[in-house]
Amino acid sequence: MSDLKIYPAWDAGVRWFHWLNLLCLLGLIAVGVAILNGKALGVTTDGKILLKTVHVWIGYVFAANLLWRLIWAFIGGPHARWRAMMPGGRGYMSEVRGYIADSKAGRPRQYIGHNPIGRLAVAILLLLLLMQAVTGLVLAGTDLFYPPIGSWIANWVALPGLDPATLQPYAKETYNEAAYEAMRAFRKPFITIHYYGLYTLLAFGLVHILAVVKIELDGGGNLVSAMISGKKVLSGTPADEAKSD
Repeated sequence: MSDLKIYPAWDAGVRWFHWLNLLCLLGLIAVGVAILNGKALGVTTDGKILLKTVHVWIGYVFAANLLWRLIWAFIGGPHARWRAMMPGGRGYMSEVRGYIADSKAGRPRQYIGHNPIGRLAVAILLLLLLMQAVTGLVLAGTDLFYPPIGSWIANWVALPGLDPATLQPYAKETYNEAAYEAMRAFRKPFITIHYYGLYTLLAFGLVHILAVVKIELDGGGNLVSAMISGKKVLSGTPADEAKSD
């Protein structure tokens, strides 16, 4: 067996994003489940507004953190950049086939950054996170009149002669009924995507955890501790060592 060697893998920007993203997702899921089961839990209207307010503020942190990661993909370390974490490029499919073949043969390739299957998973994850962030921001406006579109929604549904800035959630007596119903129709596809996106993320998260455990057990690298320390301890020559120069 080759001597172990330490490689710098994940820079601070990637690590902070990862753990803050996890905390935000856990908070959003917990509050979201409470909102969805509000009737069964006996949540009052005021309580529901409070839960949605907390959900939105966690969502703002989540969206800002995601935006930071997208920017960091242009300016971060070599393994944080788009070309290192997105699937595709010259030889990508050959790399995927080789990675799968070596894994089946019991000699998994080790990578400083993402392996080729991991790169595909990152692309799917970022798409899901972006979808949840965008739909969540729309729902923040249609539910609570919060930015970025809350003022536009308030202007849309307010009764004629009423200051839209004074509108409160669930105060239907201050809404133009026809405009409110039209707004609800506009909102419906966003809430459907957001709702099913939650369960898709939960399923993806489970697959992600199982994949990390399998890679660690198969000797593909110390993925969990590397996301804390930023360093990978590998026993062989990394398949992406030349790309990290």
